[in-house]
Amino acid sequence: KSNMVLTTLILGRNQIGDEGAQRIGEALKKNPVLISLSLMYNEIGDEGAQHIGEALKTNKALTSLNLQRNEIGAEGAQRIGEALKINKMLTSLDLDGHALPILELKGVSPVETIEWQSKRLTHLSCIIIASCISSNLVLKSLNLNYNEIGNEGAQHIGEALKINDALTTLNLMSNGIGAKGAQHIGEGLQINKALTTLNLAWNSIHNQGAQHIGKALKSNMALTTLDLGGNEIGDESAQHIGEALKKNTVLTTLSIRNNELNDAAKEALKAAVCTEVDLQL
Repeated sequence: KSNMVLTTLILGRNQIGDEGAQRIGEALKKNPVLISLSLMYNEIGDEGAQHIGEALKTNKALTSLNLQRNEIGAEGAQRIGEALKINKMLTSLDLDGHALPILELKGVSPVETIEWQSKRLTHLSCIIIASCISSNLVLKSLNLNYNEIGNEGAQHIGEALKINDALTTLNLMSNGIGAKGAQHIGEGLQINKALTTLNLAWNSIHNQGAQHIGKALKSNMALTTLDLGGNEIGDESAQHIGEALKKNTVLTTLSIRNNELNDAAKEALKAAVCTEVDLQL
């Protein structure tokens, strides 16, 4: 608390746990000089993350924070994400092995494209990403393909889509997203008016997830390109998508390759779309 010299502190592998994180959080609220803090491998859980998050709301010095290899879950990541909406200083945050550039995600250091494919990002990073991009007015394209965000990460992306009105391209290919995650993405699409390209290929949304996306297509009037390839979608769900396409007037490209559609389902889809739609079966 009283240190006025130390700017970098590495405390990895010390088993400080939630209690230690609380102490560090209390110190960070008053410390005006520490700019880099590493707490990796310390058995910090959601409670400890909450204390760190509270400290970030008032800290005006720390720019780099490494919390990877702890026991932080979705709740802890959400607490930190909430704090970042207030914090103006942190530029780098690592929760799962990839340091996220916070100012770029917020749009403070404006970039129009972020490419983070194959970074092994989990739902923890995705929670932070979603929290930051919600109010980003600059970012146009976000590529998160070949990561591990799962249903939990998709849930927070879906929530961000309800708020963000700048992002036009979102790539979530091969992320372990299931039906529940597709439901959250679909709910976001029902409100979103900016996203034009969405790639959900090679996930596991199955029939139920496809039905949620189909429901979204009935009211979404922004999306023009959608890739649902390789999602184990069957004939019944294809029917739901076909019904949606009869009402949707903006989608121009739909890929539903490498699924489980019989010839009759494919023909029904062809009949449901207008001739201008590039239907890839």
